[in-house]
Amino acid sequence: MRVITQKTVGAASVLEVAEVAKPVPGAGQVLVKVGAAGVNPVDTYIRAGGFPALGEPPFTLGWDIAGTVEQLGEGVEGFAAGDEVHGLLTWPGTGGGYAEYAVANASDLVARPSYLTVEEAGAVPMVALTAWQALVGRGGLAAGQRVLIHAAAGGVGHVAVQIAKARGAHVIGTASAAKHDFLRSLGVDEVIDYRHEDFTSIDPVDVVLDTIGGDYAERSAKVLKPGGVLVSIIPGNPGFDVDRAVDLGIRFELFMGVSASGADLAALPQLKVQIDHAVPLADAAKAHELVESKRTTGKVVLVP
Repeated sequence: MRVITQKTVGAASVLEVAEVAKPVPGAGQVLVKVGAAGVNPVDTYIRAGGFPALGEPPFTLGWDIAGTVEQLGEGVEGFAAGDEVHGLLTWPGTGGGYAEYAVANASDLVARPSYLTVEEAGAVPMVALTAWQALVGRGGLAAGQRVLIHAAAGGVGHVAVQIAKARGAHVIGTASAAKHDFLRSLGVDEVIDYRHEDFTSIDPVDVVLDTIGGDYAERSAKVLKPGGVLVSIIPGNPGFDVDRAVDLGIRFELFMGVSASGADLAALPQLKVQIDHAVPLADAAKAHELVESKRTTGKVVLVP
C-alpha cells in the first residue's frame, strides 16, 4: 500500500510517497481502508521537529481517519467488514493515518454518522475530541454560561463553538472579519475581529478556550469572572501557569493531549464540519503548506 513517510524532519517537502506492506490488525484492532485522513496543525509541528511525539524518522504521520472496515482482529465485536467508520488513532502512538490502510483500536472507532461525508468524518476526530475534552471535560462548560473561543473559525474552534452552542452556552468567537458570516452560520452569538477589536473589552465570561497561546492567555484571564476557567490547548509554553491563575482568582487548565475515545465521539452533538481543502494523499506536502498558512477555514484532509 501507499503511505506518506519522511526520512528526516524539516519543511513540508520532506514528505514523500512510499510503498509498504499492508498492516495486519491485532487482537482488539480493526484494519480500515482509509477514505480520508485529517491534517492537523500538530502534524506539521511533528514533521518539522518541533514536537518529537514519534521519535526519530522515518515515520508516517496522521491520526484522524475515516473509511471502511477491511478486516477485524481477534475478539472484535460490533463491527463487520464493509462498515463505514471513523475515529482517532491512539495519540500519540505511532501515527499511520496518512496511508491507504490504517490499524485502529476497535474501542476508538464509531460508525460514521450518516450526516457526515467520508471527508468530513475524516476531519472530525482530533478537533472534535480536543474541543469536547477541553471544553466539557476540563472546562466543565454548562448551559447558560458565557464562553470565549479564540480562532473560532479554525479546525478546533469551529467545532468547539458548535459543542458550546449545543450545551446551551452563549458563545463569543474571535476571527478575522472575512470569517464572521461563517461563524454566525454556526450560531456564534458575538464575533470579534481580533485585528481591529480588543476582546478584553467584552463582558466577563465563565470559560475561555485558548487555541493561540502567547499573550492571549494573560489577556484572556482578564475577561474571566472570579472562579472562571482558562483552558489552553497550547503544548509547551502556553504563556500562563497555575500560580498566576491563583493570583487572579481563576482556574487554569492546560489540556496537554487528546485521548482517542469512541465513547466521546458517540457523545458529540451533530456537527457541521467545514472542509477547506481535500488534497490527494500523494500531495501531502501541499496539505501541510495549507495548514501552516493559518488561512484555512475549517479543516484540510487527505483523500486517496
